[in-house]
Amino acid sequence: MGSRRTSREIALQFLFQEDFTLRPDQQHGYDLDDRFELFCNLFQANKKAREYALQLLRGICGDIGRLDRLIAENATNWRMSRIAATDRNLLRIAVYEMLEMPDVPPQVAINEAVEIAKRFAGDESPKFINGILDAIKSKVVPA
Repeated sequence: MGSRRTSREIALQFLFQEDFTLRPDQQHGYDLDDRFELFCNLFQANKKAREYALQLLRGICGDIGRLDRLIAENATNWRMSRIAATDRNLLRIAVYEMLEMPDVPPQVAINEAVEIAKRFAGDESPKFINGILDAIKSKVVPA
């Protein structure tokens, strides 16, 4: 498994944890660097993968409102609160990469999210994630 995939998985696990540890009035990114360092030490996150994971997390947490709006607009008949936490956070990672990481082709971001979903999410998640990300790609990513 590549270092970037490991980074994405670390970011997913961190975001998943944040969903369950932050109070509703706290924003993602609260003391992000400190929380991430603690997370990495507790869960012995791969040291080579930490830098890209933290880069993803800083971007996602800093722009979570826009990412969530894009996801919600393209998740037909689904409210963000009803999307499983793993799926929601995989979507955030992939959408951020599609929009803000020029060295990651959008199709790679989608494929990575689908592959990680096969490992961490429910049986229907890969198709669900693929559908939403394809819709976002066709609307907001330049051809």
